[in-house]
Amino acid sequence: MIVLAVLRHDQRLADMAGGNGISATTVRRRRDELIALLDARAPRLDRALYKIAKRGGEAILIDGTLIPTQRRTGTANRPNYSGKRRRHGLPVLALTDERGRLVWISAAGPGRTHDISAARRDHILAHLRAAGLGALADLGSI
Repeated sequence: MIVLAVLRHDQRLADMAGGNGISATTVRRRRDELIALLDARAPRLDRALYKIAKRGGEAILIDGTLIPTQRRTGTANRPNYSGKRRRHGLPVLALTDERGRLVWISAAGPGRTHDISAARRDHILAHLRAAGLGALADLGSI
């Protein structure tokens, strides 16, 4: 539950550790283990798209969003600043089916990455062509 509070509510590791009688290192280690477990269970993009095509789907919806983060200090600060949205964060692309159910979500990238660059990085259009699917996106995404 501590790790879920850290991930869901962006609680500081030291605050969660101190209030529960464990060290911040333990909370960090458990957080990293949970993220690795979720990553291993996540569907691959090509398999998710073939599943939609097999069900008779014709198109997917693509949209990008910026997950807000706290400002970092030093040289690590600049890559996570989104000039378009004027804040620090990590962008992700979400793919949904026609009904809006989440199919796949990309890995987070640097905040300065535009949605089209993230789509190119993940080869989304190539996977869509291979699965025989179309895509709907706003002008800022694809």
